[in-house]
Amino acid sequence: MTNETLYVKIEQNVLVKKSTVCFCDVGKFVCARKDILRQVRQMVLYRFRGKRKKQVQTFSVLLLIQMIQEKYPGITVNNLGAPDFVVHFVSKEEPKGWQFLKTCLICGVLFFGAAFMIMTFITDVSVTDVFDQFYQQVTGKNAVGINSLEIGFCIGLPVGILIFYNHLGKKKLTDDPTPVQVAMRKYEQDVDTTYIESSSREGKSVDVE
Repeated sequence: MTNETLYVKIEQNVLVKKSTVCFCDVGKFVCARKDILRQVRQMVLYRFRGKRKKQVQTFSVLLLIQMIQEKYPGITVNNLGAPDFVVHFVSKEEPKGWQFLKTCLICGVLFFGAAFMIMTFITDVSVTDVFDQFYQQVTGKNAVGINSLEIGFCIGLPVGILIFYNHLGKKKLTDDPTPVQVAMRKYEQDVDTTYIESSSREGKSVDVE
């Protein structure tokens, strides 16, 4: 066959719901020869075995290149993606009711935990006394009950949190990623790196011989 070039872009983290993993499930491929592209996309990379609902396996992109060149000896493969990647296999998703229940439980824990932390901080630094003294210095009167500073503080605190986290329900205030999204992305990258390094060290990664 003529010398063709195949471009490969593999995602570092892939989630699949079927036990047979094909090339098209783990990345994107581009080639001028449509027949080669179609056949490469349908090539089988791996088959998960066992009855576990969740399984994880790491791979080297060299394995894909080797399998492609074995089938098409004259082809040149250029990898534009990750050199190693992780495939998560989930055979069956959890019921939506259980997912909703877990979400409510986590939100409740975070809400009451944050409320307790804020109240503890306010008590430790005596914010109420500071507001009373500041109110007396500005107005010349002693604060009685709840003053305007405390009301402004109560309004400004949740507004500041909403602006900082850039999220209001399902809507974002701006197009920028939220701090939670940035933190989760960094966490996922750290988990993937740990999977890849641990599997390589233990010899469990699927690689070329």
